[in-house]
Amino acid sequence: MKIDDKMISYLEESSRLEFSDKEKSCLADELEKIMNGINKLSELNTEGVAECCHVFDNKNVFREDTIQPSFDRELILQNAPARNEEFFIAPKTVD
Repeated sequence: MKIDDKMISYLEESSRLEFSDKEKSCLADELEKIMNGINKLSELNTEGVAECCHVFDNKNVFREDTIQPSFDRELILQNAPARNEEFFIAPKTVD
């Protein structure tokens, strides 16, 4: 794939970046190398290879979510300088 000035201008506009002429030239060369590498992948024979969403066979290692008793609300609020039935009352910090 040939990366031309039109493509670089599009990338500049969509990323809200500005490139110097030297940067544009380097960017075009680098993007062209990247695209050639990606196109080279299409030459690989993947017939018989199972699809996967990730190259590693990682499993979810998180614990199961279980309901557990919480702290006693009254015990927590008993030393609050200001409170209502359920919450701490703090001074307003933003208008």
